[in-house]
Amino acid sequence: DFHLVTGDIYRIEAKQHGWMDGCNIFTRRFGSQDFISYIMTTRLLNHWLSFPKVSLKRLNNTKSYINLGTEMKLLNDKKQFEKALAIFDQHDALMKCGDVAHAESLFYSSKQKVLPMYGAMMKGYVDNNLPEKAIDLFNEIENPNDVNMIILFNACAQLKTKEALNLVKKTSKQIPKSFYSNPRLLTSLLDALMKCGDAEHAESLFYSSKEKVLPMYGAMMKGYVDNDLLEKAIDLFNKIENPDDINITLLFNACAQLKTKEALDLVKKTSKQIPKSFYSNPRLLTSLLDALMKCGDVAHAESLFYSSKQKVLPMYGAMMKGYVENNLAKKTIELFNELKNPADVNKTLLNQMKLDDIQSNVPIYLSAIKAVSQIGDYSKAQSIAKQIPDSLLVENQIRGALIDLWGKVGSVVEAKLIFDKIRQPNIIEYTTMVNSYGLNGMGMQAIALFHQIPREFLHEATYVCALNACSHSGLVSEARLIFKNIEMKTMRIYSTMIDCLSRASAFEQAQELIDEYERNHSPDSTMYMALLSGARNAKNVYLSQNIYDRMKNLFPEEKDPLISAAVLLANVYASSGEIDKASDIRLEIYKSGTKKKVGLTWITVDGQLYTFRAHDRSHPRSNEIYAEGEKISNEIIKYGHQYDSSWITRVLDEDETVESVLCGHSERLAIAWGFVANPNASKLQMVKNLRICGDCHRSTKLIAAIRQCEIIVRDANRIHHFYKNGQCSCNDYF
Repeated sequence: DFHLVTGDIYRIEAKQHGWMDGCNIFTRRFGSQDFISYIMTTRLLNHWLSFPKVSLKRLNNTKSYINLGTEMKLLNDKKQFEKALAIFDQHDALMKCGDVAHAESLFYSSKQKVLPMYGAMMKGYVDNNLPEKAIDLFNEIENPNDVNMIILFNACAQLKTKEALNLVKKTSKQIPKSFYSNPRLLTSLLDALMKCGDAEHAESLFYSSKEKVLPMYGAMMKGYVDNDLLEKAIDLFNKIENPDDINITLLFNACAQLKTKEALDLVKKTSKQIPKSFYSNPRLLTSLLDALMKCGDVAHAESLFYSSKQKVLPMYGAMMKGYVENNLAKKTIELFNELKNPADVNKTLLNQMKLDDIQSNVPIYLSAIKAVSQIGDYSKAQSIAKQIPDSLLVENQIRGALIDLWGKVGSVVEAKLIFDKIRQPNIIEYTTMVNSYGLNGMGMQAIALFHQIPREFLHEATYVCALNACSHSGLVSEARLIFKNIEMKTMRIYSTMIDCLSRASAFEQAQELIDEYERNHSPDSTMYMALLSGARNAKNVYLSQNIYDRMKNLFPEEKDPLISAAVLLANVYASSGEIDKASDIRLEIYKSGTKKKVGLTWITVDGQLYTFRAHDRSHPRSNEIYAEGEKISNEIIKYGHQYDSSWITRVLDEDETVESVLCGHSERLAIAWGFVANPNASKLQMVKNLRICGDCHRSTKLIAAIRQCEIIVRDANRIHHFYKNGQCSCNDYF
């Protein structure tokens, strides 16, 4: 009775005064030598340590209480059970604090070890990402119980290796049959099999089980999602009579990966049928938002998000990531600013971010960085970089994203500063830095860094970035050497090498590579587009027509590549003086009703993002923009510019001229607006979603020289730095 009463008093004191003050008050009342006070102390510590963050100060306080407990008189023979229980609590508390060494010292100094002590240590190893130690300790147990086996399976699930899978199978054959009636053990076993990649074995076990509980369905669904067997996850969900919130969350995750109209319809249908109480589950809401965004229904996701009264950081993360994936960078930044603004209602969330909860913060900042990368503005890059806490700058994902950001806003110097601070770069950081060099026309630097990368780090993306860098800088010999040494050549690697050869007009060798690839693979339109693009640059009419005809035969159902190919073919004929043939092709494109991708250019002026399309008049100051465009046109004509009609991809209207059409390109309008807003601008920066046309490229070189303004244009392929001396960083090789 004394134990029960003191325990209740302890809980009351802790509830009223906090866990540490509760300890102090309790020990003052009953004395620190009372053994039950120690047990209750460690029990309360374990309750408090279930919260995710443990500060260093609190960790030390925890240790001091545990040390106090070890000094107590624990050797009373009548209380051996209580003693073991107390040591178990100590192990658990220390492991939750992350003090593995202290827990190990205590464990191995204990003469009498009971199974719960082994369990506490094993669980601690798993929680501290030391699964091998958990397995080693399991092997020391003579007669493990079901709890020990559950933790073993959890450790193997964490490893996800072939050896772990073999251990799971071996152990599952040796355990008593009675253990198979334990649903927690079965769930853990299914999870381990799935995480180790043996979906077939997991299915056999699952369907042979007579009594299935919801967590078992959950383990199977999660396994299907992790193993990219998404339809199976959905099929299994449909067999559950009364799914819980976890099952529904996993369904949404499966639909998010599918990204199809059917998946979206299922998400909407299910979200209407679930109990209202489930909407108070932030994990389920986050998963639902993610599924809606990934399936492209931004409006529905926004409606759900803004109608939610209690928003958590992961929900903001799902929305921001969704905006980025749907190319809505501006909305991403707006939501980030809303979250960061202490004047808004999000003070609680802001405080969460200030606590350096890395697990929640990384997705938030990653999405913000990627959004600024899409916008491509240097000033916005500076702004977002300043807001990243120092504690996050050591995160690999953040560092890689920042290298990518600086590379994509044209500041290789800033990208290199971050890269050089990394003692041992990982493959993503190496690859991103190589890509940053390549985008900005620094091919030699890209190749030099590529050759420094450890061979075991090299994979498809690294090879593609290195070959791209060669392609954009005309480094054909270097590209050939890299390509020759690649053992596993993928479609992307072949396509990139073909692009490199085609840009250098090495058409025979490019065709040989296509033939080599097609000996063992189906034809791919990307390779033919690379070849056709090179033929267009070389104004090779015969080859261009030949490639286009082959594409029509090989890819009759691929509308988008064929439209792009037709546009290039029309450009070739026009640039070669065969205007009638070019007009016929353009007319054919027009009559087909197939729309080519709309060209867009966006520019940030005075902190505000503006987007232009060709011949756009939606801007409130359009008259000024077109007047400035005409002024610029007169200036470059005076300096000898002649407009090139071959870059016009449609039939002209009666009131149009070659000059008016080309001056109406989206990048030209963005440049004009930049000068309207800031007549004495020394730098303009913009992003175009398509490749810059040859006429705009020559025009922009002249504009930069005449206006003495550096102009940076990131197009679909690379970044062009138009300098004040009238030169471009690409050296006209694009």
